[in-house]
Amino acid sequence: MDIISLVVAWLVTSVSFFIISKLPLGVEIDSFKKAMISAAVFGLLNALVRPLFVILGFPLVLVTFGLFMVVINAAIFGLAAWLVEGFWLRWGFWSALLGAIVLGFINSLLYDILARVAPNIR
Repeated sequence: MDIISLVVAWLVTSVSFFIISKLPLGVEIDSFKKAMISAAVFGLLNALVRPLFVILGFPLVLVTFGLFMVVINAAIFGLAAWLVEGFWLRWGFWSALLGAIVLGFINSLLYDILARVAPNIR
């Protein structure tokens, strides 16, 4: 992954976090700056902690045909909220679960829009 792709992914995730904070999901982020920090922390956690969670949770991922990955995503989402001041979850795990699911949808939508507007970026 080159630096431009990394920056684009960070910005898309930042915008997604900010949009999620405006929806009634119990995910609250103080400002776009905090959304950018949250996206960076979320990305680092995905790169560093997620592989460990996947290895430890592999039996559950296998038994649930991959659905346990949503719980792993929610755990990483919640861990990011715990680490970043100004990013919190009103309803705890349930906000993290909803936030992680909606983050995937909004990221996909934004990447689709980006691919149509600027096909060479990604």
